[in-house]
Amino acid sequence: MSLQVLSLIVVGMTFAIYIGIAVWARAGSTSEFYVAGKGVHPVANGMATAADWMSAASFISMAGLIAFLGYSGGAYLMGWTGGYVLMALLLAPYLRKFGKFTVPEFIGDRFYSKTARVVAVISLLAMSITYVIGQMRGVGIAFSNILQVDLTVGLISGMVIVFIYAVFGGMKGITYTQIAQYVIMIFAYTVPAIFIALQLTGNPLPQLGLGATVEDGRYLLDALDQTLVDLGFAAYTATGAGMTQMNMFLLTISLMIGTAGLPHVIVRFFTVPRIRDARKSAGWALVFIAILYTTAPAVGAMAMWNLLNTVQPGEVGAEDGNIAFDDKPDWMLRWEQTGLLTFDDKNNDGRLQYYNDRNPEFAAMAEEEFGWEGNEIVRLDRDIMVLANPEIAGLPNWVIALVAAGGIAAALSTAAGLLLAISSAISHDLLKGTFTPNISQKSELLAARISMGGAIILAGYLGLNPPGFAAEVVALAFGLAAASLFPTLMMGIFFKKMNKEGAIAGMLAGLISTLVYIFIYKGWFFFPGTNMFPDNADYWLFGINPTGFGVIGALLNFAVAYGVSKVTAPPPDHIQHLVESVRVPKAD
Repeated sequence: MSLQVLSLIVVGMTFAIYIGIAVWARAGSTSEFYVAGKGVHPVANGMATAADWMSAASFISMAGLIAFLGYSGGAYLMGWTGGYVLMALLLAPYLRKFGKFTVPEFIGDRFYSKTARVVAVISLLAMSITYVIGQMRGVGIAFSNILQVDLTVGLISGMVIVFIYAVFGGMKGITYTQIAQYVIMIFAYTVPAIFIALQLTGNPLPQLGLGATVEDGRYLLDALDQTLVDLGFAAYTATGAGMTQMNMFLLTISLMIGTAGLPHVIVRFFTVPRIRDARKSAGWALVFIAILYTTAPAVGAMAMWNLLNTVQPGEVGAEDGNIAFDDKPDWMLRWEQTGLLTFDDKNNDGRLQYYNDRNPEFAAMAEEEFGWEGNEIVRLDRDIMVLANPEIAGLPNWVIALVAAGGIAAALSTAAGLLLAISSAISHDLLKGTFTPNISQKSELLAARISMGGAIILAGYLGLNPPGFAAEVVALAFGLAAASLFPTLMMGIFFKKMNKEGAIAGMLAGLISTLVYIFIYKGWFFFPGTNMFPDNADYWLFGINPTGFGVIGALLNFAVAYGVSKVTAPPPDHIQHLVESVRVPKAD
């Protein structure tokens, strides 16, 4: 059976499971649509939260970024996992005790202002739409490889599947679908990692294989360092090889506080029966997330090692060690069909050459000794590394098909949670909570489903021209959450004298400053390439990478909110008593 047919069968079976669960758990009320009736067990909720959290950025893109950034890619690991600790300790139990459906609803009630609620909705939409772009891109990449079609066709196929099971199931259907997706996702991620670790190091645990030796007796990381240096690149384990220490620090903190402020993850803690179950859910989510996140560094390193041993001179291929253009491996041919991997025999020698073209001295040497006229891997999209790794390693077709199913599950699970957050913000916070308070439950559900469908179309369109790789796009979304929602939630819980004027001014300062910075260096999504300045460190303000600017936005949020609150009237007494009651532990 061919790989394409097998992949279609495996992915089709998973889709049947997702759609079947959505139909079985179809939401019939607003409570079931928004918070699954508040009846989800904490272990099940932890698994669903992990699936909601481990998006295409985690499954498909993170290991690819680690493969190319090396040591610096650890910022994504530390930031995305550390944020859950902040969420579990500082936000989840208090917001669950408050007992509302959405994050904007909490902000609107806590700051006794419909304006604050609307600003929170705007912040949520900016963050969620940016975030879902990365998921739709991940879905498109996986589908385009399976169907052997262009990325556009693959993305549209994914949009249809998301529409079917997310629009009808609501939070109740999404929760149980995400449990199934977690099982598929983690199985699909760890099985090939075990195979490849055994193949390269003889160790079945990828986490231990990362520190083990390869065939020639060298440690994997030492061998990888030497290979990259031989090709003119920085060593894989070199500190700051992919980014400066300042930007690594800013990115890590931005991802941490952005994680803690993600509304589509926070709302998961509204689905459990009791307040203490919110903390339990966060703990279980960390356990389930750790399985993938401790495996990702090994996957990234082994993917880079396999890639370099496919194209590096002196290792495999034709007489001088290169891959001949007329004898390229099947995996290269398959990924060429997607447009995400492109070759060009620039010196017409029939062979593939790949060096660091950003190193002038090395480039001159390669040109003189090897007749090199520039990298002949013209395009190598980082987001394909995890999906292509089993193919490069020559694993069985069923493993390759499983990885494709896992990548799609990761993207779909997070896309569904984000789309629900978007639809809830529009139908529950804007319509029900602000503009049409007398809307019927049936009309509210219809509005939620229509807005979710519109969000899918918008996200799909933007996913065709994203401002970066999936993980980079997601990092931008986290920066928006860090700059706008996280400081407001923290001050709403722990600073009882923070008033509505301060909260509104702070949210706007954080959101606008971060959006403007992203706009300047990343361009506007509808018009790719229209950024005002080149996106490189020579032009960044004080050398701050746009992916880490959320920290600066958060500081501006705190400072503006505090300053405005000091020169305006304090909140009413009943609001201050409400804040105190939310912070007081309650045995239940």
